[in-house]
Amino acid sequence: MRLRDRVAVITGSSMGIGEAIAWAYARDGARIVVNSRAQERGDAVARALRAEGHEAIAVAGDVREPSTADRLAAAAHQRWNRLDILVNNAGTSMIGPSEALPEEGWRVTIDTNLTGAFFCAQAAARVMIPQRGGVILNISSILGEVGLPKRAAYCASKHGLIGLTKVLAAEWARHGIRVVSIDPAYIKTPMDDRDQGSGDYTNADIERRTPAGRFGTAEEVARVATFLASEDASYITGSCVTVDGGWVAYGGW
Repeated sequence: MRLRDRVAVITGSSMGIGEAIAWAYARDGARIVVNSRAQERGDAVARALRAEGHEAIAVAGDVREPSTADRLAAAAHQRWNRLDILVNNAGTSMIGPSEALPEEGWRVTIDTNLTGAFFCAQAAARVMIPQRGGVILNISSILGEVGLPKRAAYCASKHGLIGLTKVLAAEWARHGIRVVSIDPAYIKTPMDDRDQGSGDYTNADIERRTPAGRFGTAEEVARVATFLASEDASYITGSCVTVDGGWVAYGGW
């Protein structure tokens, strides 16, 4: 129970990696604020968590709106009088030729993956600084470390998120706040299922390219997120933790 009585806000936690982190944190003792753009999806996860005996509430909202960040932090503080962990997981993908990328697609991707994470980090810090501690985990990507054709907006947003991680870690360390980036490779989620059509790749392509020979799972990312949020990782801040089965290390065909 490494996270006993910690209060965690996890954006985009009604499915995929975010939901896996919510379950992992709850089973390690944390109290959870579930977030989704749709209230019913967030409520479904919160109900399931409570049915297993965990403490959980749901707050709907789009992280592109600063008001969502404020409401998430306020909900945690009002319910449990603190906020210990923020996981900036909400994200979207955008795949297509850079010369034809529409302005709206660029803005939605940057605003969701990067600007929304900044808004949420700001709101969390306003609670964490007075309490002299907290952890902010930014779910970036291996595409925050490398480039891939047809992912201009996505790669820009994830590179930016890693840069934001480093700045906030350096700035807020004196307040006892740690900020870390988790950079997964290809994880089997609903987003990946959607991306295969527009990204022109198959399961076999990913399995061949990944040294580990397979996709990662959301639960594997969640276990790393649990460690990083715990006191076991108390001297880790400003770092990028790559969870990729060897993808970035491999420079072959």
